[in-house]
Formats: sequence, structure tokens, C-alpha cells
Amino acid sequence: MTHDDHVAEHLRQATHMTTSGRLRWLRAVILLGVVYLVAGITFAPLANRAASNQMRVAWRLAAWVISAAAFAAHIAYEHVRQRNSPGTTALHASLAVALGAFALAVAANVHAQAASSHPHSRALALVIWPVVTALPAFGVALASAAALARARRSA
Repeated sequence: MTHDDHVAEHLRQATHMTTSGRLRWLRAVILLGVVYLVAGITFAPLANRAASNQMRVAWRLAAWVISAAAFAAHIAYEHVRQRNSPGTTALHASLAVALGAFALAVAANVHAQAASSHPHSRALALVIWPVVTALPAFGVALASAAALARARRSA
């Protein structure tokens, strides 16, 4: 094998690794976005039909707990398994949150369209929900991933 063949093989491997790495984080973002969507559309009707305020709170808390666990697992995956920096980890985790919020806004639009109420506010939700959820998610994920990185360095 010539030197050029070695270089070409190295480039093929590097391209494959880069592509598969991109696909892994993107798959994780999509998967977690779906988890957030499913938690939202599963628990909201249960909370809305609850017989008591205590049960309504319990169903909403269950959705929050599942979402928080998924968020923490995503941060751990990005940091530990993917070995991403705190910034990249926060970006990917917040993108998943934004995707889930966007999907929930779409679901809310579809549901509300039957009542045809406030079409402008429904359209605005498609932008506002992802932004309002992704910004704090980025901050929390960044702080969490930075703490994980510090803990790893000091261990």
C-alpha cells in the first residue's frame, strides 16, 4: 500500500467517524425531543381529567420527573459517552428540549385548530415555546456539564 493509499484510507475512516458522531448526537436530540413530546401529550390529558387538584398536580409532576430524568440522562450521555465539551453538551441538550417544545406547540396547534381560536397566538407558540424552554435548558445543561467536567478532572 502506497503512502497515498494510507492517506486516503485515513481520510475515509475520519469521514466515517465524523459522520457517525454527527448522527449519534442528532439521533439523541430527536429521541429526547420525542420523549418530551410523549410525556407532554400523555400526561396533559391525564392531568386535565383528574378528579382532584391533588391528582392533577401528581400527573403534572410525573411529566416533569420523566422529562427531568430524560434531560439528565441526555447530559450524562453527551458528557460521558460522547465526551463532548460542556458547551456542546448544553447545545445538544437544549436542542432536544427545543424540538420537544416545538412538537408540543404543533400538537397544541392541531388540537386547537378544531376550535379555531386565536390563530396568531397558536402560530406564535411555534416560535416562543422552543425559545422559552431551550434558553434555560441551555443554562442548566451548561452548568451541569461543567460540574461533571470539574468532578472528572478532580477525580
